[in-house]
Amino acid sequence: MNKSALQLARAAYQPKLPKGLQGVVNLKAGKATQSVGDQEEIKKLFPNTYGLPLVEFVPSEGEQDDVNPKMNVGVILSGGQAPGGHNVICGIFDRVKRLNPDNKLYGFLLGPSGLVDHKYVELTADIIDEYRNTGGFDIIGSGRTKLEETSQFESGLEIIRQLDIKAVVIIGGDDSNTNACVLAEYYLANKTGVQVIGCPKTIDGDLKNDQIETSFGFDTACKTYSELIGNIERDANSAKKYWHFIKLMGRSASHIALECALETQPNICLISEEIQEKNMTLDDIVADMAATIAARAEKGDNYGVALIPEGLIEFIPAVKKLIAELNDLLSSEEYMADAPADRIEWLNKHLSADNAPVFSSLPRVFAEQLTGERDPHGNVQVSLIETEKLLAEMVAKKLDDMKAAGQFKGKFAAQHHFFGYEGRCAAPSNFDADYCYALGTSAAELIARGKTGYMAIVKNTTAPAEEWKAGGVPITMMMNMERRNGKMKPVIRKALVELEGKPFKAFAAKRDEWKKNTCYTYPGPIQYWGPTEVCDRTTETLALEQSK
Repeated sequence: MNKSALQLARAAYQPKLPKGLQGVVNLKAGKATQSVGDQEEIKKLFPNTYGLPLVEFVPSEGEQDDVNPKMNVGVILSGGQAPGGHNVICGIFDRVKRLNPDNKLYGFLLGPSGLVDHKYVELTADIIDEYRNTGGFDIIGSGRTKLEETSQFESGLEIIRQLDIKAVVIIGGDDSNTNACVLAEYYLANKTGVQVIGCPKTIDGDLKNDQIETSFGFDTACKTYSELIGNIERDANSAKKYWHFIKLMGRSASHIALECALETQPNICLISEEIQEKNMTLDDIVADMAATIAARAEKGDNYGVALIPEGLIEFIPAVKKLIAELNDLLSSEEYMADAPADRIEWLNKHLSADNAPVFSSLPRVFAEQLTGERDPHGNVQVSLIETEKLLAEMVAKKLDDMKAAGQFKGKFAAQHHFFGYEGRCAAPSNFDADYCYALGTSAAELIARGKTGYMAIVKNTTAPAEEWKAGGVPITMMMNMERRNGKMKPVIRKALVELEGKPFKAFAAKRDEWKKNTCYTYPGPIQYWGPTEVCDRTTETLALEQSK
């Protein structure tokens, strides 16, 4: 396989580890924990893994804890890709081999289905060395199969027994780690002796709480998007004739959009959580954007950059209400029986008085996107809705109306972009390379000490890597009950952008100036070698959240 110069150089990078994972490693247990909500329900569902203590790995001058050095381990990549996943696996591999050179690491192929269907590969040193400090999940592939059924657990147990696997590490987001907890509970309740450990992954940044400071991949993805946004800002400031509408990945929360705004200082950045809090309509958003464009045009600046979160449409209260009714109507017996040739016309006749005007205000192409094929859960596929084009088209119409009324004398031409897949498999930043390697090492150490139902964590991440604190948190501690697909289920609570949080407040304090003036910053590409303040810096979000 041919390799680029960067691949060759990055292969030699040795990720940094916290002191607690260097040399002689011991474990310090904290107090018993409880779930963030619905304690009685969560405890009833997870009687064997509920209430476990937080644990931290600490350096020791004496002998190492009593650990089990003989342990084969299985690993699964679950859900969407995130930069650094390969380094989690490298961290697990290096530590299990350090504990005992005869230990083996098995990768289950294409996600959780690999465990259920007994598709796997032994990850040897030759394979691992090809993937150190690289992006992507291609070492074993990923998938979105949910581990929920007893038949799946039992099928997985067959191959676990066959390979003499002591523990399975599931690398994934909130849903994947919820599945890890369910699996850990089942294997513990049935006295199988099999442990399950999770690792926090998602570029969306919505898997975080008091114990998880950031999910891996968020740092690299945001820096990748911010480089592209900075390039577009420079182009906009050079050509001075286009408004760039940029949609950014992040369905359930606006963390990526907020971080990229803090890094690049665009003219407009929409935050879904604020729009929901203020009960804004689509027309309100369009009017605000048009006003900013008109104000800049008065100064002769007929250009700009607007950032739009992928999930925006579901946070607009009126549209969210519309989507809920559309979901019901499109799955109704009446719709199935009528089988209308023109579903838009049919829906216009059947929508409620509240939702019909909202639906009819949408351009036809977007009404069709909003009513298109549903996902397996019956929900609208938000990522397929071209929100950036919808807003640009509605803003153009608003500006035409303003021009007719003598309120806008400038020019408006839009360019559209969607940054999503560009960031999910980027070569990990030094931060993510170090962070992920420490997570993998922590996972292996948790297994060696017999822990199950835990998620590997690393804290104090704005300090130099040696001062990070590694350990584990019981997954049940992060759970509450939420309605999913019509049923109450235990899930890890998603973290949305906090409007009272330091990152949003820092953005809100400056955005009016960014609207009026051209204040762009140009982060440039991720740097791997050079001054630590350039190469090892964290995200603006993490720096603000952890600031005293």
